[in-house]
Amino acid sequence: MTVSASTGDSPVIENRRQLVEWFESGSKPKSDWAIGTEHEKFAFTRDDLRPIPYEGERGVKTLLNALAERYDWEPIIENGNVIALTKDKCSVSLEPGGQIELSGAPLKNIHQTCGEVHTHLHELREICGDLGIDMLGVGHQPKWSREDTPWMPKGRYGIMREYMPKVGKLGLDMMLRTSTIQVNLDFSSEADMVKKFRTSLALQPVATALFAASPFVDGKPSGFLSSRSNVWTDTDPDRCGMLPFVFEDGFGFERYVDYMLDVPMYFVYRDGKYINAAGKSFRDFMDGKLDVLPGERPTMNDWSDHMTTAFPEVRLKKFLEMRGADGGPWKRICALPALWVGLLYDDAALDAAWDLVKDLSVEEREALRNDVPRTALATKFKNGTVQDLAKDVLAVSRQGLQARGRMDGYGDDETHFLESLDDVAESGRTLAEEFLDKYETEWNGSVDPVFKEYAY
Repeated sequence: MTVSASTGDSPVIENRRQLVEWFESGSKPKSDWAIGTEHEKFAFTRDDLRPIPYEGERGVKTLLNALAERYDWEPIIENGNVIALTKDKCSVSLEPGGQIELSGAPLKNIHQTCGEVHTHLHELREICGDLGIDMLGVGHQPKWSREDTPWMPKGRYGIMREYMPKVGKLGLDMMLRTSTIQVNLDFSSEADMVKKFRTSLALQPVATALFAASPFVDGKPSGFLSSRSNVWTDTDPDRCGMLPFVFEDGFGFERYVDYMLDVPMYFVYRDGKYINAAGKSFRDFMDGKLDVLPGERPTMNDWSDHMTTAFPEVRLKKFLEMRGADGGPWKRICALPALWVGLLYDDAALDAAWDLVKDLSVEEREALRNDVPRTALATKFKNGTVQDLAKDVLAVSRQGLQARGRMDGYGDDETHFLESLDDVAESGRTLAEEFLDKYETEWNGSVDPVFKEYAY
């Protein structure tokens, strides 16, 4: 197989079958399934509630370097700037507006996930305490404007910044002013992937509703309970959404390859630099017809990079990413992987979860996706509401976690991580609605108390 000299030992893509095999290689036996949790948060200066810049005594660069020095993280440098840290299969990285993200290690149970989260937040608190910085977990920045928000010095973000306004009105908000919690989960085969993809994609609006925590934009109510989820509806139709083809007969790895080949490119990474290929075709690249790299063909590393530039509600790579939830408090970071592991990692629970949504039409799935950001659990669903569906979903997830039987040192299984979601589903009251109630009463029409009362 041909190897590209400019991209190390990554094989050049010679045929479409290699792309299918890339996905196939993600299949794992159930005994090897893991849980990878990602969560983002906004860093702000404690005294004036401002976003922290990249440079400066209270900047992102100082924060990352301090984490590296005190807690033995390995810095990743781009053009002389530290842009991420790595340690033990974890990474701390930067979103475009300075959101701090932990991409967790592949772990075996939610007890380990919560331990990882606890360690990460403890390290941040220790460093941030010295710098006068705090962290806030919500879905959309409640106070700062786009203009207030600093851009991080990562090459790919410059390319995206230029391209986003050409394809949607809210893409820059997505980059600068949103944060999320995600979980990455495994599959055993193509058939298992298909079932998990369909089930999780259809149920993603339920997660959006349960985790809704972003009712403010520019310091006032936005009219949405998940402003973050609304932002994705006008970011880029070529790479976002509910992917109706996933539910069509014959869906599998090959069909997803076709989808990704039609997602416009952002960049090609060569010799430490990002080459702007925004809006161009990966199919042309495979034919050696990419005008910014004439005659050159992509490598498997290019394909892997391209996978990160699609943003559907569930994303397939060598695992499945659940992408529907707002960022939120500490308990929510543990609750999201618990929800999806309970639904997807036990066969009986997966069957039961699919039964809840298997008869939905394309139009019904789209309506759920479009309505939930505004009305969350009160969204109409069949003869009831999403609140009714959420209760059923949580019951199935609890059964799945019980069946897994993963105990901690005290003999407790993973079901207690769902308790914060049980409270939301029973009351019908999301964290976003809690924020709005306080805004109208004790906060006297100000969003500033969010930063103090809900900081990590």
